[in-house]
Amino acid sequence: MAGSEDSHQNPGALTEGQAERMLAGMNEVIRAGEEMRKLRVEMIQLFAGFGWTQDKIAELADMSQPAVSKQMAKSRTGERQPPMELHLDQRDLPWLEGRLWGLAEEVSEALDDRAHCARCVNALARGKKRFTPQNVDELRRLLEEDLRQHQAQLPGSHRRAYDEISRRLDIPAKVTATGSPSVRRTLAREIQRDRLGDGTRAGSGQD
Repeated sequence: MAGSEDSHQNPGALTEGQAERMLAGMNEVIRAGEEMRKLRVEMIQLFAGFGWTQDKIAELADMSQPAVSKQMAKSRTGERQPPMELHLDQRDLPWLEGRLWGLAEEVSEALDDRAHCARCVNALARGKKRFTPQNVDELRRLLEEDLRQHQAQLPGSHRRAYDEISRRLDIPAKVTATGSPSVRRTLAREIQRDRLGDGTRAGSGQD
């Protein structure tokens, strides 16, 4: 009743729906920023584990060496993690999601963002969508449509990669993998894109 009276007395006021949408948008940006900062710390730890110096990491991350050192000290634990495998053929769910993401980005760029999957890819990259089962299913559906409609424009390696990833997503292996899901998705995304790029340049397909 009070809400109804307020809306009549203040016709220029925001509705609850408008306020909710604006705040939800802000929350998405804040959440994405926090998640990206956490991911960067984890990636710095990963690079250090590969033997890269703090100076080199600082150069690549566009950070100062003391800032890199501080980030590493914050997240350092007494227990060393085993080194992370970087080959493409891994079957845990985050790795497969990362491969799917990387493939979708390649397709989106190859089609000049005319791809059905382009909007979903951009939302994932900006943190507006998360890797829920529903969003992964949506990305698969849109990507498959792009591969079907634009078969003549895309290298055969893209379709072969999709078929392999899709089969494994249908029955993901129950394996224990090193690294957080976000780190594993990020690495798989990059390695998948590199593999597809190498295959395109060399004129060969996916292994």
